[in-house]
Amino acid sequence: MLSTFKKTFITGIILLTTAACQAQTGGDSTLAPVETNSPNSQYKPAFVGQTRIAGVKTKTPLAVTVINTELSHPWGLCVLPDGRFLISEKGGTMQILKADGKADKKITNLPAVVNQGQGGLLDVNIDPAFSTNRIIYWDYAEQTPEGNVLAVAKGKLAADESKVDDIQVIYRATPAYKGALQYGSRILFDKQGNLFVSTGERSGADIRMKAQDLGAAIGKIIHITKEGKPVAGGPFANTAGALPEIYAYGFRNPEGMAWNPETGELWEDEFGPRGGDEINIIRPGNNYGWPVVTYGIEYSGQPVGDAIQQKEGVTQPIYYWDPVISPAGITFYTGNLIPEWRGNLFVGGLSGSHIARLVIKNNKVVGEERLLKDKRERWRALNTGKDGALYGVTDNGKMYRIGKQ
Repeated sequence: MLSTFKKTFITGIILLTTAACQAQTGGDSTLAPVETNSPNSQYKPAFVGQTRIAGVKTKTPLAVTVINTELSHPWGLCVLPDGRFLISEKGGTMQILKADGKADKKITNLPAVVNQGQGGLLDVNIDPAFSTNRIIYWDYAEQTPEGNVLAVAKGKLAADESKVDDIQVIYRATPAYKGALQYGSRILFDKQGNLFVSTGERSGADIRMKAQDLGAAIGKIIHITKEGKPVAGGPFANTAGALPEIYAYGFRNPEGMAWNPETGELWEDEFGPRGGDEINIIRPGNNYGWPVVTYGIEYSGQPVGDAIQQKEGVTQPIYYWDPVISPAGITFYTGNLIPEWRGNLFVGGLSGSHIARLVIKNNKVVGEERLLKDKRERWRALNTGKDGALYGVTDNGKMYRIGKQ
């Protein structure tokens, strides 16, 4: 039998632990971190809560519905002003789906893509003035004599929505490379109508150091106008030898970007190798480290470079995973259907086969949940629909609606 003193002491510890966890997650859950597998390395985080944060659980009963099963390797997911969806498909086509997920239109006259490895037709987004100008933007792997590049194009969606007219390639992320991996990338618009484009560093050991090279457009966040020109006043506009369109650098394979609706800041996610998947807040001129600074190791098990995780002048990720989940598309939930999700960041996991829900407070992750793990899907892109539900597309051609029961 426990003495009264011991009972009181143990109860006090439990209460303190519970209170600490409540303060950390902002909820009433005291769940353990959702990651239970051993990390690939013994690297130490730069601050408490940078990885393996306490778990949280959605209280709202969810209704998960597959609303389309006939997409062909979907990559980008854009919500149109009328509530329909514009979806890019890796092989080089796009589809417009009705708000209920049923097929509506097929767009097939797009430029040829290099549909190999991680290349193909990648992200798609609409002009902020789409309702009046019907302009869409997309990026894709393009073949050149020197190798493959990430190209950014635009064109006008025809009135019958069967084709895109007046197609122009407005930007190419050089140098070209003969490999077929790690192009990135996502396209977002700022409040002025300019584009942010994330570019991958193309994976090869013989090129990835270009992520640190301000004279190369790979492994970067690029800031360009609708004509593909550098946005004036960029952080490297007056730096000798630097591309003036570079906004931030030091990225591996950034497949997700989203605006935080509460702070107005640009958030990004990217793949690490073995370990070191990252969530970052993107600020102009900052260096995000790859391949000099990383929480990952090589696929072979060897260290990356000098095995550095923190370095002066290099921006730390807000959060990282080890083992990886292979984060792809991200979105901040902006709907009213599930109020407890407001302001949460949702991350599509490819190898992780789940959607990660991250609770954010003061620009830090304070809770993590793994949703739809049982579906065994590779989640490529996510977005909040006009009806307030969360929508996602998966590599095997499905589109999901995640709403309230």
